[in-house]
Amino acid sequence: MKSPLLLLLPLLVIPAVHAATPQQSSYYTKPYQQQALEIHRKSVSFRSAAGHGQVPALANYLAQQFLQAGFPPADVHVLPFTQPSGEKTAGLVVRYRGDDSLGKRPIMLLAHMDVVDALPKDWERDPFTLIEEDGYFFGRGSLDDKFGTTQLTSVFLRLKAEGFVPGRDLVIVFTGDEETLMSTTHKLVTDHRDLTDAEFALNADAGGGHLDKHGVATFYSVQTSEKSYASFELTVRNPGGHSSQPRTDNAIYELADALKALQDYQFPVRYNDTTRKYFKLSAAVTPGEMGKAMARFASKPGDARAAAVLSADPALVGIVRTTCVATLLSAGHAENALPQSATATVNCRIFPGVAIEDVQATLARTINNSAVEILVLGEPVASPASPLRDDVMAAVTTTVHRQHPGIPIIPYQSSYGTDGKQVRIAGIPTYGVIGLFIKPDDMFAHGLNERVPVQSFYQAQDHWYVLLKELAAPL
Repeated sequence: MKSPLLLLLPLLVIPAVHAATPQQSSYYTKPYQQQALEIHRKSVSFRSAAGHGQVPALANYLAQQFLQAGFPPADVHVLPFTQPSGEKTAGLVVRYRGDDSLGKRPIMLLAHMDVVDALPKDWERDPFTLIEEDGYFFGRGSLDDKFGTTQLTSVFLRLKAEGFVPGRDLVIVFTGDEETLMSTTHKLVTDHRDLTDAEFALNADAGGGHLDKHGVATFYSVQTSEKSYASFELTVRNPGGHSSQPRTDNAIYELADALKALQDYQFPVRYNDTTRKYFKLSAAVTPGEMGKAMARFASKPGDARAAAVLSADPALVGIVRTTCVATLLSAGHAENALPQSATATVNCRIFPGVAIEDVQATLARTINNSAVEILVLGEPVASPASPLRDDVMAAVTTTVHRQHPGIPIIPYQSSYGTDGKQVRIAGIPTYGVIGLFIKPDDMFAHGLNERVPVQSFYQAQDHWYVLLKELAAPL
C-alpha cells in the first residue's frame, strides 16, 4: 500500500458527524476480537520483507488458521513461487464455499503478506513485535498490509464459527511480493485463474476512512482505479574529450535540454467515471477557487480553466492527466573530461486507458532530438479503470454508515500502485475498501513507527463482517 489517505482529498474540510474515542485492546474481549489480535501479533513477527524469505512461513501459519477452523484442505492452497533472485515467496488462496443461491460468481478478497523491510536499530520499538501503546498497535506491517491479511483471515474465521454459508463463493487471495515485483499477483490471477477467478475483487490494501485531528470520521474513500507505473531511461552518448576543449555537442547539455522540454510539457487532460464523481463530491465540501474548479471539471470534463487550477496542486494533478517527472540523474566520468554519456530516469504515472507506448512516443515528440535514446525500464503494463458498480458502492455505503452515519463515500483514482493493478489487468474489476479509519498524521506505512489505532483495528472487523454479508448473504 502506498499511503492512500495521505494522497486523497488533501483540501477537504468536511463537517464532523461521528466522534471516535481511542480505546485499549482490553476493551475488546469477544473471542473473535482476541483471535484477530493474536493473528495480527503473530503475523507482524514474521520479517516478510524481500531478502528474508519469510513469506512462505507466514503463508503456512495463516493456512493453519483456516484448516483449524474447519476449512477443507482442498480449499486452502499455499502456492510456492521463486523470484528471479532465487528467493522463495508464496501466495495463499482460500475458498469459502457458498450455496450458490445468489447465482453469482465469486468475490475475491485481496491483500499482501510481504512488507517493506525495517531496520530494528532505527525504530523506537522492535518493528517485528506488535506493541500496544497510547491507543495504537505499532509494528512493521501493522498497517501495510498485515492489517489487511489479519482482517480478512479474521472475518472468514468469525463467519465460519457462526455457521454462515454465503450465497456465492468468497475467495481470499494473499500475495507475496506486492512491495517489489508483484509477480505472485500476476501468476495467481493468470497461471492459477482456476483458483482465483472472480466477478470482482475487494482490495484490503487501498481506500479507507479519514479521521480529522480530533479523531472524527469525515469521509470514506473507495479506490476504483490506479495509474500505471512506468519508468523511462533517457541517455545521450558522446565521444567526449578533454574539458579544456569544449564543443557544442555536450551530452550533459543535450540531456538537460531534453529534461527542460519535458518539464514544460503537460499531458492532455483525462477523466473517467471515477474522477468525475470524485470531483463532484469533493466540490461540495471544498471551499474557494479549488472547489469551484472541481465543480466545473465534474460538470464539464476537460474544462481547460478548471484543469489548470487542479493541475497546479501536486496532490491533484495526477487525477486529471498523465504525469512524468525526472527522478534520477547520472553523467560524466571525470571532472576534467567532457562527458561521454548522460542518463536520466523519468518516472511516469499513466492515466488508465493510455498505452505505455503512447507515452514513450509523446516523450520522443516532446524532446524532439534523435540523439536522446529513450528506453522503457522493465515490462510495465497499463492498468484499466474499474467501473463504478452500484452493488459495491451500495454495500460499502451501508457498511460504513453503520459505524459513521452520513459521511461521504467518495470513489477515487490513485497515483500509487497496489496488487489491484495486476488484478484489473487480468480482467477482474477491483475496489479498494480497507476497513481502516485513520488520521493522515498517523499514516507511517513504509516508514518508522508504523501504527494503526487500536479502535480502528477492531472496528475494521465489523466493517468486513457487514460488507461480506451485504454482498454475499444467501437468498
